[in-house]
Amino acid sequence: MKAYLVLDLAIHDFPGFRPYIAAIPAFIARHGGRYIVQGVEATVMEGDWKPERMVVIEFPSREAAEAFLSDPDCQSLFRIRHETTTSRLVLVDGCT
Repeated sequence: MKAYLVLDLAIHDFPGFRPYIAAIPAFIARHGGRYIVQGVEATVMEGDWKPERMVVIEFPSREAAEAFLSDPDCQSLFRIRHETTTSRLVLVDGCT
């Protein structure tokens, strides 16, 4: 079953964030992932959620998404994201 990482982020240090933008796609691909939505502004249709930028990444399985998140080679990139953005990340399973 496919799984999706959904990221809501506000970038506070764009120059510092650029290395993440340049390098992370290769790691996503390494784990079989692909962008569905890539860093776009969202339009709130209901509720009080106010995301700034949205990213949705599809993986072939929850295990592949979890392997991406725990990949030791990605940890320095995740630190860059944590230091240069305010982000919220969830992992959800797709429909069968």
